[in-house]
Amino acid sequence: MVLDVWRRRKWIGIVAFSVSCAGAITAAVSLPNLYRATATVLVERQQVSEAFVRPSVTAELETRIQTIHQQVMSRARSTDVITRLGLYPDLRNIVPLEALVERLQREVQLTLKGVEPTGGRSGTIAFSLSYSGRNPRTVAQVANTLAAFYVEENTKSRERQATQTADFLKAQLAAVKRELDDQQQRTSDFKLRYAGELQQVEVSLTALDRLNTQLRMNSEGQSRVMERRERLQQQLVDSLTVAPGAQPVETPAVRLWKLEQELADLRTRFSDRYPEVIRVKAEIAALEQQAAQGGTDGHFAGPDPATPATAAPPATPAMRLARQSLGEADRELKSLKSEEESLRRSIAAYEARVENAPKRQQELQQLTREYDSVNERYQGLLKRSEEAQLAENLEQGQNMEQFRILDPAIPPTRPSAPNRLWLLAMGFVASLALGFGAVVAAERLDTTFHAVDELRAFTNVPMLATIRPIPTAGNARRQRRRAALVTLAVIVGLAVTVAGSYRVAAGNEQIVRLMARPSL
Repeated sequence: MVLDVWRRRKWIGIVAFSVSCAGAITAAVSLPNLYRATATVLVERQQVSEAFVRPSVTAELETRIQTIHQQVMSRARSTDVITRLGLYPDLRNIVPLEALVERLQREVQLTLKGVEPTGGRSGTIAFSLSYSGRNPRTVAQVANTLAAFYVEENTKSRERQATQTADFLKAQLAAVKRELDDQQQRTSDFKLRYAGELQQVEVSLTALDRLNTQLRMNSEGQSRVMERRERLQQQLVDSLTVAPGAQPVETPAVRLWKLEQELADLRTRFSDRYPEVIRVKAEIAALEQQAAQGGTDGHFAGPDPATPATAAPPATPAMRLARQSLGEADRELKSLKSEEESLRRSIAAYEARVENAPKRQQELQQLTREYDSVNERYQGLLKRSEEAQLAENLEQGQNMEQFRILDPAIPPTRPSAPNRLWLLAMGFVASLALGFGAVVAAERLDTTFHAVDELRAFTNVPMLATIRPIPTAGNARRQRRRAALVTLAVIVGLAVTVAGSYRVAAGNEQIVRLMARPSL
């Protein structure tokens, strides 16, 4: 059965196979060659141990590489590469420049290469940049140019980031230094202003005890002087009022003098608003008025207390000595009063210091805490600023992590795509399938009977006889014309197929890239 079908439809299968195979072969041969060049960039780690110098650039390596990739493949850089290396000359005046930039970005591939450490997380140690195109020398130039851009951009980026970090820390350090100086000045002014109150409480208490002792001794001294003064006053009064061998007589003048002495004594202890002081002053005023009236009408003319000789016996050496001692007692009492006032002011000052000492200590502790906090911030920023400055110097000296082109791209000698052997094999298989399908389709579409058994199976009418085909000259001519037309049609179809395949495949890089993914 199969052989019968093949004998009847073999030319249809052969023609279908031949046409499709010719088209596949033409397409495989006509596709352009694409070459891929790859440049490998090595990531050199920091040469100085991070235990001594911490890098300013702390972003992950993979993140930085992707960031640099976006910068390198930016529109400006891509346009510069296209213009400098003369890429896509046949498309330059046909498609917009943005389309060429997008095409370049698609054709450049970045591949990270790493190792598997013990922790289970891969670490990038290198990456490769590859570019594919139809010109081997051009693809190598593009790959090397992009690799150089990566190295340059990484160096500039690290130096720029290190410089910005160092400048930022310098500015912050200057601001904190001014704050620290202001805090230090405030603390110093506070200590100078309240130096006495900030002394130790024990010292202040000792001084208070000493001053209270001196005040007590001063009070005792005043008491002794006042007793001695009273005795001297009494002796002087007795000498003025008592004549030798006579009874004591107190004249108005002596009375006035005694009241004045009493007023002076009261004023040493009380103010002028004290009742006793007011009473004595009233008596003195009354006696002075009486003395003034007596001097006018002759009824009372008392002797002057300053010159008691007018009302008493003449002054004796004992009276002069008593008056002199009385003056010394007054001067000593005045000195003791002045010393008492000074001691009381000192005691009040020390008492205020003792009372204010906890408050001042608390304020000083607050200022000290603020100063320590600012100083801690300053020391931390100073350390970080020094590390950033050292890292900046190392970045400028390229002693930190950097990129280095390990294997530059070289012009490839063999194309990376297309894989023509694979395409021919796939075309052959597809042609076989198409030929087989054409045979099956032609057999299914043909409804004629090819054998007596087929006719018997189709109808129950008995067959009486079979007549073989009778060849004639007309039939022969028609068969030859049909064969010629079929041959011509096959030739034309074959030519059209080959021309169409060539038209589609010749110079069409997109087909090559689609079939070669993901290698391209």
